[in-house]
Amino acid sequence: MAEIAGLVFPLFGLILLGYLTARITKQPAEAMGWLSTFIIYVSLPCLFFKLLSKTPIEKLASWDFIGVNISTTFVMFLVIFAIARLIVRVPTPEATIQGLAGAYGNIGYMGPGIAILTFGETAAVPLALIFCFENVLHFVVAPTMMALSSGKEQHVLRLILEIAKKVFLHPFIIATIVGVAAAIFEITPPLPVARLIDYLAQAAAPCALFAMGVTLALRPLKRVPVELSFIVPFNLLIHPIAMYLTLSWFGNFDPIWVYTAVLLASLPTATNVFVIAQQYGVWVERASATILLTTMLSVLTVTALLYLITTGMMPADLFPG
Repeated sequence: MAEIAGLVFPLFGLILLGYLTARITKQPAEAMGWLSTFIIYVSLPCLFFKLLSKTPIEKLASWDFIGVNISTTFVMFLVIFAIARLIVRVPTPEATIQGLAGAYGNIGYMGPGIAILTFGETAAVPLALIFCFENVLHFVVAPTMMALSSGKEQHVLRLILEIAKKVFLHPFIIATIVGVAAAIFEITPPLPVARLIDYLAQAAAPCALFAMGVTLALRPLKRVPVELSFIVPFNLLIHPIAMYLTLSWFGNFDPIWVYTAVLLASLPTATNVFVIAQQYGVWVERASATILLTTMLSVLTVTALLYLITTGMMPADLFPG
């Protein structure tokens, strides 16, 4: 159990430190601006570049793993969307945000820290692939669903260009592409540049987790929305279980890749869901409540999952053969 505490405490401890610091200092939300800019535009891109640029190219072309992972996440979105539309009977924009809240885990801020701390740098490739393709999925789904539900005539080419811009100009996606190119052409940065990239990459996880704690403190939970009765179980329990079952069923994947995918699927709702909700002016306060509640509960669920993995109680493949 001491080993599990050693994995979990630094991660959630950093979130707690960010939360407490924000509550004590009472800085305005605008004070987070430069830290968020550093994380999104500098530190995390350096981490992804560093890890991918050293990866053998054959590992980067794991289309079967990517396909199973993305399909599972997308099915989670569709199921939650269907529940919201057909049972709860909310409009399509709200159902879209609820679907994202249940299927879109915090793989950007929490993902790198928890996966690499748990499994080492061998988790870097599946982490980067999942992050890249899941973000592309969400960048496509959100504007498409909102455009279809607006009732306004939208030029298809304009919508495609808008989606392409969000995908290919995102700093994480750019870093992933550059890192893959460096791996293909075996390009190694000069030593001073490599050391700078190392320093910046090392700052990624601590800064991201601290920033997440600050963000949670700035959005206090006022009430628990009724929709969370189905969103939270999908986010923290059903998604990782479905990921585990589908990866076991469809292929004999590397155990670290399976565990990394399941761990990322178990993470709480991403802070980007709140950003998307704000962008479209839909379900904003409830998105914030979802992030806070799933993050609090994930202390228990993620700890339990790590215990199952590290003690060998959870085999990497349920259906070997």
